[in-house]
Amino acid sequence: QVLLVESGGDSVQAGGSLRLSCVLSGYTFSGKLMGWFRQAPGKEREGVAYIVTGSTTTNYGASVKDRFTISEDSAKKTMYLQMNDLKPEDTAMYYCAAGWLGRSPLYASSYKYWGQGTQVTVSS
Repeated sequence: QVLLVESGGDSVQAGGSLRLSCVLSGYTFSGKLMGWFRQAPGKEREGVAYIVTGSTTTNYGASVKDRFTISEDSAKKTMYLQMNDLKPEDTAMYYCAAGWLGRSPLYASSYKYWGQGTQVTVSS
């Protein structure tokens, strides 16, 4: 059974930082494309970043580039999202995803497996 568990969400002030974690089990971690997404109430799920584990390949959505950093620790089967200079518009439920289906990596429909999400709230 594939399981992704996110953690690290919190309420912070604008300009603050958070680090989200996503632990993967029941699925091969190394050499896989995994992503972070977010969804605010009433909005579509938005691609935040993706990484190819075991490589230096990463990419980011335009709204978070230069503020967020995706990384991974293969030994811990954990993916991270370091979020700096947080803005109120970053407020959302954040999800990690695995099981890439071969389509554009920043589209939610491109992944088979999802975590339950962790809430990030940024106040001004």
